[in-house]
Amino acid sequence: MKFELKDDYIELFKLLKVLGLADSGAHAKMLIADGYVKRNAEVELRKGAKIVSGDIIEIADAVIEVS
Repeated sequence: MKFELKDDYIELFKLLKVLGLADSGAHAKMLIADGYVKRNAEVELRKGAKIVSGDIIEIADAVIEVS
């Protein structure tokens, strides 16, 4: 799955919400805090991590390429 940035970055929890991978912002934050999200093959625990072009986000079976 690809996601095209409209700004310089998007916060991780907002990305999950926008793509429908989380039901709400609170659900997205819970998934991140529980260690279910990887950024560039490493677990990302920061809910507000700035996701930029070139990042690869993984959650469950979904792989998101940010451009």
